[in-house]
Amino acid sequence: MTESTKNPKNGLLRRALHKLTSPEIVLDAEEHQELARESGATPVGQCPERTPVRVVGMLRTVTIQPRGQAPCLQAELWDGTGSVELVWVGRRRIPGIEPGRSIKAEGRITRRDDGRRVIFNPKYELLPAGAIRE
Repeated sequence: MTESTKNPKNGLLRRALHKLTSPEIVLDAEEHQELARESGATPVGQCPERTPVRVVGMLRTVTIQPRGQAPCLQAELWDGTGSVELVWVGRRRIPGIEPGRSIKAEGRITRRDDGRRVIFNPKYELLPAGAIRE
């Protein structure tokens, strides 16, 4: 039996102390991992390649890159275990796809020539603004 099992107050105190002393990036990672578990998503760091996956995380960056003659919107999704690039070919803008936004995305993960993991034209769902925390 651990201390927190003997006395539930110790567990609450430990969690409160963890929230007060941990860097924000650690807390964000833990919250995104919890949201992924609750929604049945696979952590990005554990996603197999060339298999349909569902991931949940926060968009860190959103950029427009030309791909040949067509523009494409690229966004880095991070969930605390890793990141994957989401690419919508032929799009310059998608309402709601912006840095800091939490989303759920589905598709097949592949690797680019430079080794980065990417999902092309993913299905996605914008999560409510307070889905993680304010």
